[in-house]
Amino acid sequence: MTTYISSLTLPSFVFDTPAVSVLLPVIAGAAIGYSISPSKTQKTYLALKQPPLNPPGWVFGPVWTSLYATMGYVAHRAWTIGTTSVNPNTVSLAKQGATLYTIQLGLNFIWTPLFFGLNRPKAASVDILALGGTVSYLTYVWGQVDETSGWLLAPYLGWLGFATYLCISTGYLNNWDFTSAKKRD
Repeated sequence: MTTYISSLTLPSFVFDTPAVSVLLPVIAGAAIGYSISPSKTQKTYLALKQPPLNPPGWVFGPVWTSLYATMGYVAHRAWTIGTTSVNPNTVSLAKQGATLYTIQLGLNFIWTPLFFGLNRPKAASVDILALGGTVSYLTYVWGQVDETSGWLLAPYLGWLGFATYLCISTGYLNNWDFTSAKKRD
């Protein structure tokens, strides 16, 4: 069980300010995506052996932008509802969720560099499994603070399940080695 750990948690003003809460994951996610050349990423993605049901590359940008905006809204909503509660247990759960949220954001942000930048599909698979577990627990915790917040994280959990399938399957189909795909770039 995770508790509130201030040194591992984003500052409270991030959660208190709706625009900051929503824009932080959207802008940071986009910045990380663009920091690893999108054209290079697209070439690598196309060169890899892909599992069934893999979507075209253009799907990922709009999906992740929507998910980042939603998770930012949920962070603001759960924090605001939770920390203004008169119930000390609800306040504690809101703060615990803030720590989990910060951890999951870090895990989320390192996936793209691991998978595409460093070509480390095993590490990316471990990361996305940890991310899914963290978001599942976050959904449970913030769902106790505010049921709507829990439900708003459901699409993120669903997409993470699909992304986990894609990540592990792509690693497996390419023998956990992307160097041959890199040579085809």
